[in-house]
Parts: sequence; C-alpha cells; structure tokens
Amino acid sequence: MAILSIITAPDRRLKVKSKPVETVDDDIRRFLDDMLETMYQAPGIGLSAVQVGVAKNLITVDVSRDDEDNAPLFLINPEIVEYSEQIETYNEGCLSLPEYFADLPRPEAITLNYLDYDGAQQQLQAEGLLSRCIQHEMDHLKGKLFVDYLSAVKRGMILRKLDKARRQKVSA
Repeated sequence: MAILSIITAPDRRLKVKSKPVETVDDDIRRFLDDMLETMYQAPGIGLSAVQVGVAKNLITVDVSRDDEDNAPLFLINPEIVEYSEQIETYNEGCLSLPEYFADLPRPEAITLNYLDYDGAQQQLQAEGLLSRCIQHEMDHLKGKLFVDYLSAVKRGMILRKLDKARRQKVSA
C-alpha cells in the first residue's frame, strides 16, 4: 500500500466531476487500499478519489472511534436513493481544506446503493456521522466542496488563505 498526496483547495482538480467505475478489479481494489491508508494517515474519516487526483466514483469511509476496531467502508459508484426529512447541523471539516470548519445542515439519514470492494451491489441505510460523511464525500464526486455551501464572502476568504499558504509552502 502507498500513501497518496491529498490535493488541497483551491486546486481546480477538486472541481472535476468524477466518472463511474466500469469494472471492479485488482487495480481498483489496490487503489481503494491506498486511499484507505492515506485517509487513516491524514487522519480523516472519509476520502474521495478526486481528492487524490483520480476522477472516479470511489470513496473510503471509516467513522469508528479511537477505542473501536476499524470499520472501513469502500463505496464504488455510490448513489443516494433516499434522504430523511430530518435535517441536522454539524461542524464539518475536510482533508482538502485543512484547518477550516463550518456548520452545515444536511439530512440526518440516507439510503445508499453502491458496489462494495468485491463489486457486489449493496444497499446501506446510514444515519448520523456516517450519513454526513458519505454525503460530504459524494459532494466531492460532483466537484463540490463544503465551502461551496457558505456565503461567497466566507468561501472566498477561506480559499484565499489556503492559496496563500500553498504559495508560501512552494516558495519555502
């Protein structure tokens, strides 16, 4: 397994819409394993393929707590088929927007169809943090960041600060 480089905003590659995976093969599984290792090392609870520069409908998620065994989920070509009417607001962050957080409302629960690690069709009912994490990562597959839900002023401020930090890092 390998640690992949996580792209940070405002990199244009994060705005690319991902494409469906045609075949779940050993290359896809190896890439998913690399994504999972990258997510754990970051550390994070979710990672989409586009965040590591691959515009495919692939997501890794693990919302287990530190005192629990890891419980990774591999979501290939995920599609939300139902949203709950109940909306919850939660403070979200993102590995592609390090050190920035915002309170965002999202449906509290979802029902999701996807292919698993072996390419088998699955359906999952997720709620709470798992639901939120999946919705956040699925936004990435559509080229959307959590800051896109914020006001233009707040979004612009965050993206300018990230761009400045990236330029300083490059020149150092």
